[in-house]
Amino acid sequence: MSRLVLLRHGQSRWNIQQRFTGWVDVDLTEKGEAEALAAGRLIKAQGLDIDLVYASVLTRAIRTADLALWTADQLWVPMIKDWRLNERHYGALTGLEHGPTREKYGAEQVQIWRRSFDVPPPPLEPGGEYDFSHDRRYQGITPPPSESLKTTLERVLPYWTAEIAPRLAAGQTLLVVAHGNSLRSIVKHLFSVSDVDIPGVEIPTGNPLLINLDEALRPVAARYLNAGAATALPPLLAG
Repeated sequence: MSRLVLLRHGQSRWNIQQRFTGWVDVDLTEKGEAEALAAGRLIKAQGLDIDLVYASVLTRAIRTADLALWTADQLWVPMIKDWRLNERHYGALTGLEHGPTREKYGAEQVQIWRRSFDVPPPPLEPGGEYDFSHDRRYQGITPPPSESLKTTLERVLPYWTAEIAPRLAAGQTLLVVAHGNSLRSIVKHLFSVSDVDIPGVEIPTGNPLLINLDEALRPVAARYLNAGAATALPPLLAG
């Protein structure tokens, strides 16, 4: 049996400002750092020996991984960073605050952009402050102008299939530290969550989700390590 730990990064500076972050590289808050440290203590208490860590190329995920590994006494464990585990790209909404955006476009439209499965926000215009085409992290690729959860899944799933799944199939215990939507993509795939239901699956920050997998990489058990956290395991995953 293989074990997979999914961990959403701790609270970021733009989380508390309620701004659309996406691919913008913002750091953790003090609360976010504390969440990451607590996640590591939970991993240690569970006796999980991590073989390899995967993270996005964004600071908030990388620092969450480092802090968690440190308190788990496993900071030496190798980490692979890949842009395909990034948060979804919020297009023209990037950097905007939630409240004024709802006032401008209407709460219903903003909710569709945020939570629908296949409707992306308006595309990001090239050449602006949040144009990532010249960022060294993305050499050799063309950053998307915007992403829905569907197109986020379409970049995460090939990486999962080619890189992560074979290591799980070999029996390794893996930690994946990423973002709400990239992790939601993995959860959708593993638990066969429908397009209609997946937008309602919340991934809490800083609470490791431990998934036990059989030889075919089908989940046989799943639970959050902090059972007392405000966000419980969604009913879709509890069965």
